[in-house]
Amino acid sequence: MKLTIIGGAGVRTPRLIPSLARRAQQLGLEEVWLMDQQPEKLQLIGGLCQQLAEQNKATFKLILSTDARAAISGAQHIITSIRPGLEQGRATDERICFNHGILGQETTGAAGFAMAMRSIPAILDYARLVAEIGAPQAWIYNFTNPAGLVAQALHDAGIERIIGICDSANGAQHAVSRFLHIPLKRVAHEVYGLNHLSWTRSVRVDPDAENKGGEEVLPSLLHDEAFIQSTHMSMFAPGLRDWQRSFLNEYLHYYYHRDEALAALLHKSETRGEEVIRLTGELLDKLRAAAPSEMMTIYQQVMGRRGATYMAHARGGVDRVKMEAVGDDEEGYASVALGCVEAIETNMPHYTGLNVPNNGAIPGMQDDDVVEISCWIDQRGVRPIPVREVPQHQYLLMRDVKQYERLAAQAILQRSRDLAVQALAVHPLIGSYPLAQSLVGEFIAAHQDLIGEWH
Repeated sequence: MKLTIIGGAGVRTPRLIPSLARRAQQLGLEEVWLMDQQPEKLQLIGGLCQQLAEQNKATFKLILSTDARAAISGAQHIITSIRPGLEQGRATDERICFNHGILGQETTGAAGFAMAMRSIPAILDYARLVAEIGAPQAWIYNFTNPAGLVAQALHDAGIERIIGICDSANGAQHAVSRFLHIPLKRVAHEVYGLNHLSWTRSVRVDPDAENKGGEEVLPSLLHDEAFIQSTHMSMFAPGLRDWQRSFLNEYLHYYYHRDEALAALLHKSETRGEEVIRLTGELLDKLRAAAPSEMMTIYQQVMGRRGATYMAHARGGVDRVKMEAVGDDEEGYASVALGCVEAIETNMPHYTGLNVPNNGAIPGMQDDDVVEISCWIDQRGVRPIPVREVPQHQYLLMRDVKQYERLAAQAILQRSRDLAVQALAVHPLIGSYPLAQSLVGEFIAAHQDLIGEWH
């Protein structure tokens, strides 16, 4: 089997290698290709990956390439994790939003739309290349943000074997596993919503094959202060937690604590994008000057600092790495994609939260709405698990954001200014037509070289 990572020079790629090494024999994995358009960064990050492959006694061949055709040809599974416009594009989006007094976050609201303007055409080009070179059976796992909106646009464009991947979809499952000190495979959660707009209202320990029975543990844990303080749920007001009666996706903080989040972000001396530019630049500078034996220590130190400052504005200074550290029995974001790969290759069913077409899973949502939902996946593909009717206040927020995603997907596919303005105007975090016009105009001007002409 051949697996390809498009965007292989991304700083999170090294975290995939130990997981791939552990699964290589069972998967029949012979080649892993890291493809990227940044040759120097590919050599630096690829060098780390080669070290990890050797340390973990990987049996597959690791190949670095800037040739997309060669990387995709013959691949059965393709992971896309790219950043068109690089970190500077993100920082530009954030500053445009903050200058208008609204939230700037690369997956949520206006900045998420700007990210999608760059991401969707690039991922669609790769997906079409997969079809062109004769790999229609290949599965594409997209990590590129905003993952749910990218998956919606590709689905609208006729790409069928696309799965949106986001580790936050499985946050409750991992949190319960850590807190109760039980293996992740014994825990099943019921997640529903959209990417970065999802809720989990049930977590069962040792359920049956239909996710019934077992011990329901979430309601009591949501009233356990020790559990709350061990997770990002501590970011949310106690009254809000009592009202929702769910484990909340951390990005819901931008909706339920909008003004507080905006004030905290505006108070910072640098945006998250600017912070990432600084830390990534530091990492690459140190790797260039380091001896091979020092590179992994440098990587772990800088990435540890990057992880610790993630959403720091909402956590009151609490170190996220300490709050939600990934245990040795977990694989972080790698587990989602590789769990799917393993299920498809071995036909051993795998349970996880994914971004896929609804197909009747969430009452009231259209079948072709891409939603974030618990799924079973095996050799036959993905089966979203139906949920009972969701609370109206959650459903209505979900519908509003899905209306935005539908318009945004079509705006980007058609390069339509009018649809783009409509999309931002209906988004709950924007809600102003003149503001939407200004934002769309500035985003197009800022990213003209990447996104082309809009009409």
